[in-house]
Formats: sequence, structure tokens, C-alpha cells
Amino acid sequence: MKRTTGFLFDERCFWHSTGLHATTLPVGGWVQPPSGAGHAESPETKRRMKNLMDVSGLSRRLTLLSAEPATEEDLLRIHPAHYLQRFKQVSDSGGGLLGEEAPLGPGSYEIAKLSAGLACAAVEAVLQGELDNAYALSRPPGHHCLPDQSMGFCFLANIPIAIERAKARHGLGKVAVLDWDVHHGNGTQHIYWQRGDVLTLSLHQDGCFPAGYSGERDRGEGAGAGCNVNVPMLAGAGDDGYLHAMRRIIIPALEKFEPELIIVACGYDANALDPLARMQLHSDSFRAMTALVQDAADRLCGGKLVMVHEGGYAESYVPFCGLAVMEQLSGVRTEVQDPLLAFIQQQQPRDAFNRFQREALDELARQFGL
Repeated sequence: MKRTTGFLFDERCFWHSTGLHATTLPVGGWVQPPSGAGHAESPETKRRMKNLMDVSGLSRRLTLLSAEPATEEDLLRIHPAHYLQRFKQVSDSGGGLLGEEAPLGPGSYEIAKLSAGLACAAVEAVLQGELDNAYALSRPPGHHCLPDQSMGFCFLANIPIAIERAKARHGLGKVAVLDWDVHHGNGTQHIYWQRGDVLTLSLHQDGCFPAGYSGERDRGEGAGAGCNVNVPMLAGAGDDGYLHAMRRIIIPALEKFEPELIIVACGYDANALDPLARMQLHSDSFRAMTALVQDAADRLCGGKLVMVHEGGYAESYVPFCGLAVMEQLSGVRTEVQDPLLAFIQQQQPRDAFNRFQREALDELARQFGL
């Protein structure tokens, strides 16, 4: 079904600098300067995704938008003033480290506000009926950021900033945030830990990042008890494992919560080529997961679905995964064929592994009361 799908992006987001690194290691000592892109959180994965959308003809079928930066008022609903001041000071002084895994360059503060603004605008356009669904190509990402601490390449909590602005301006009620980035969505979980109006769900590689974290017993506290769902996946989980987790845990949890809006923290780092994780997803995995959550949104909240870009560090492959998501969101299929799809499908886990993982996921679903 063809839908009015918005794609929000801004060239300035690609200009956020992460300094001189080899993947995630600062250059110096025994670490040689890189010959290629350098830091894993490179603009090229996002730029190449947009480029593939352009040359395939898909961009012409979408509503292309930019946005104004998030305001200081928007940021202060999540982040304390002292943190924002420190972030701006480092940015204004030419960059450096705001946190152990959060290098930034000159102007990164303003770029991060724009990244959050794209998420805000996507949410508001969908809530107001201007778009059926929307995708925000936000960079830098946001799902690891704590209110007063940058973390994991993230400086501002893009999705919570967008949620709280929509609540303040438009009276938004219950929201579900599904995070299928391969790394745990710890920042979003922390912010909504004691809130009952926001359901947070995270599908992530067990023990990957934050290092050693799984989280299946972490369900929230106080008013938020039961409103946090973590699904740690075994390394190498593959297509079967993710789709079983979606059908057995994620979709039933969404149905039980009945949100007014669904937001997906859309990382692509569970793909088989990613340098920072060890999963085995392919472009059709992301297409299928998008279809499942889209169907849930149709049934639960009038199709109101927003995706906000998070991680994904394989420059050659993220574009094909992102295109698959955008094709599914919009209902437009291009002529692009994923050249690695068959290769990755041939390396999927064996049936014995899939059975073991399904049984573990079924037990987890029972523990969650699903």
C-alpha cells in the first residue's frame, strides 16, 4: 500500500566530526592512522543510504524535509543545563571528548540540536496527520545518551527530546519506543525507567554494549514497572531469531500497551557486515521487521510510526538495509537488488541453533507475561 512517507535529513548532520580514530580507537601509540573513513560513526553510512535512495528513484516518491534545530527549551526537558553548557563549551573550543566514547568536533553542539530537531519534526508531522509515517536521518545518534552524560557516540537523547516536546505541545499520551539497534538502548531506558506512559523495548546483542549488559530482568520501577522490555539476543542470532523475537515478544508487548505512537530507534548494526557487532541480519530482515511493526501500528495507532536513525557502521551494506526499510515504509519497491542478500542468507544459523534460541525467547516471553 502506497503511503505518504516523510524523509527528514540535513546535509549539516553529515558534517559532525568525530576526530582522528581507527574505527573506535584514538590514533596514537600503537594505533595507526586510518587509510579510509576513520571513526566507525562516519557520515558515509548515512550519506550513502540517501544516495542510494536518490539514484534508485525512491527519493522522488517521498516527502523530503529538513527541520529547525531543537530549542534549548526542548533540550532542557531531558538534559540539565550544566551538561548542555559543558557540551557547548567543548564544541565551541574546537572539539574533543565529551565522554569516553563521544568524540566531537567544532560545531557539533549545533549539529546535535539539528539532529534532535529532525526527530522532533518527524514525530510532529505524523501526529498532525501531515505524513502517514516518517524517517529521521538523525546524526549524531541519541539512544545511549543519559541526561547528564554522553555515551556511545551519542550527545543528545533525540527520541526522548522528540517525545517530550510532542507531549508538551500536542498532548501526546502513550508512546512505545522499539530499539533494534544492536546495542542496548540504555539512555532511553534510563530516562523512562519510572514512567508508565512510555514503553521501552530493546532488541540487542547480549553483552555487546554497554559491555556485559543483557537486561532481561530490568523491567522498570514505580509507575514504570513492567514498561521496560529487554530482549538480549545471542551473538549470531540471525534472521530467524530476530523475527521470532518480534513475533513472540515485541508485537505482543505493543498490543498489550496500546500506544498512540510507535517510534523505532532504527540502527542497522545487526547486519552481517557490521564491524561493531556479531549478528547476521540482511536487508530483508530489516524489511520484515519494519513490516511487522508497521502492521502493529496500523492496528494500534492509526499507522502512526516514526523511525529515527541510530547506529550501523558498514558503509557498503547499510544503504541496502536502509533502502529496504524505506521501501517498506512507503510501499514503493525500486529496482535495486541487494548484491549480498544471497551470500548472507547462506550463512544463517543452523536449525539446531534456531530451535535453541526460539526456546529461550519463548521462555523469556512467558516471564514477561506475554
